[in-house]
Amino acid sequence: MAAGTRLPRLQVVAAASSGFSGVSADASPGQIVEALRPLITAGTAEADIPGVGRVAATFSGRAGRAADKIALVTGAAQGFGFEIARDLAAQGAWVALADINVAGVEAAAAQLNADIGMPVAIGVAMNVADAESVSAAVRAVVAAFGGIDLFVSNAGVLKAASVKTQTVADLDFVTNVNYKGYFLSVQAVSRVMALQHAACPGAWFDIIQINSKSGLQGSNKNGSYAGSKFGGIGLTQSFAMELVEDHVKVNAICPGNFFDGPLWSNPKTGLFVQYLATGKVPGAKTVADVRAFYEAKVPMGRGCTTPDVMRAVYYLVDQLYETGQALPVTGGQVMLK
Repeated sequence: MAAGTRLPRLQVVAAASSGFSGVSADASPGQIVEALRPLITAGTAEADIPGVGRVAATFSGRAGRAADKIALVTGAAQGFGFEIARDLAAQGAWVALADINVAGVEAAAAQLNADIGMPVAIGVAMNVADAESVSAAVRAVVAAFGGIDLFVSNAGVLKAASVKTQTVADLDFVTNVNYKGYFLSVQAVSRVMALQHAACPGAWFDIIQINSKSGLQGSNKNGSYAGSKFGGIGLTQSFAMELVEDHVKVNAICPGNFFDGPLWSNPKTGLFVQYLATGKVPGAKTVADVRAFYEAKVPMGRGCTTPDVMRAVYYLVDQLYETGQALPVTGGQVMLK
């Protein structure tokens, strides 16, 4: 967002008599934002909008590095996505947590609201690989908050296997979520951001893909995942070139390995277990052997953490002259050339 430009939060304070969440069921995100445009720069104001209800445009007074930003985070029912959402909320953002796990994401949003002590988060159902589900989720976010300032594309999956043995079903699963899901999400979110830019030309908006160090270098016996992440960086660069005209910055963060998170350490489905089973680490006999192998690859001697990634998120949001980049947060394991 440009210096001195701050968008108010737009909130439906009295819903229309029909529809869901205060918005008619057939309203698109674009139609909602178009209806709200007169309020975007109004400071503190209220207006009745047909099909929506009474909408208030207000500044909350909350402080933090994400103060009054409206953020959408996918894959946010648990794990790293939830940690991203929690940090954004603590830093003053209004946060929509999206996930295919409906009960989980609603519980996660309720936990955030309890932690903050006020209603700052909502949970929305979203299957990133399904265009209709993505559209409905974005519509629900715009209905609740009035727009989207920051989209964090965090939803991702991994199925480690040799190219000689991996099933087509597993390949499709990984590609549909990591590549197609990112495309569909940006397609829906960018339309909203373009309308917001038209209403407030001085504002900037951000799309950040949580990629992986495997998007910067190949990954042995993990080709479907690495390929989807390489493709994600190609999308990021292409989106950045196209969407800059709407003041949308598009960047990727490529974290190192989260050794202590469930992705790696889950005793049944974690990557340590998967990599041991697939023989990805030569000579490894136990999960401890696999972990030691990967820790030895990091010059800084530890795995990546949520605070490491959040510093990168806030850097990219604050930096107005950065787009189309893939920022490694790997403890020196992967270095850009």
